[in-house]
Amino acid sequence: MRRLRGSAIRALGAACTAALCALALSSCANTLQDRPIPHNILEGVIEAPFPVYWLGGSFEGMAVSEAAHDPSGAYSVQYGNCLAGGQGSCVPPLRVVTSPDNSFLPGGSTPRTRTRIRGIDALLAQSGKTIVMATGGVVIDVYASNARTAAAAAQTLVPINALGAPQAALPAVLPDTGFGDQPLPSQVPAPLRPLG
Repeated sequence: MRRLRGSAIRALGAACTAALCALALSSCANTLQDRPIPHNILEGVIEAPFPVYWLGGSFEGMAVSEAAHDPSGAYSVQYGNCLAGGQGSCVPPLRVVTSPDNSFLPGGSTPRTRTRIRGIDALLAQSGKTIVMATGGVVIDVYASNARTAAAAAQTLVPINALGAPQAALPAVLPDTGFGDQPLPSQVPAPLRPLG
């Protein structure tokens, strides 16, 4: 067995220290990074009473990182890791939101351009990074970090819970579905129970 000299011991010690530091730093991980979600999270989206649009399990190398149902009734599917923000305020590279209220097109006074995408009227805002489309009884909003990704997503959208094909014509907008006239689930009081 060969004996290690002092310089070799110091080099070995430095290498071990560097390896331990790298391991410790990797355990801290970037808090802005999301992990792909489990498939069971998408089960609630599949059971929605209206078509909910998405881009598949991944899109342009970005995996689904969040699926949420908000109190207004809208469903949101997020792709990729957060570009900015932190816990509770993630700005992803791509988000698709499907709202059951087709009487309301978001945007307000934001400058926007009208165009046709897949046979329906669409609004482009933020230099094409935001696309809003009313189709069937829903409104689909695409929010992307760049216009190219937003346009590609608008061409690829399909419902997760109904038949559809990428690039195929989308259904024409239906008359006002009246969803906005219904109270939000959080606004419906619990049924009264008899005392006794």
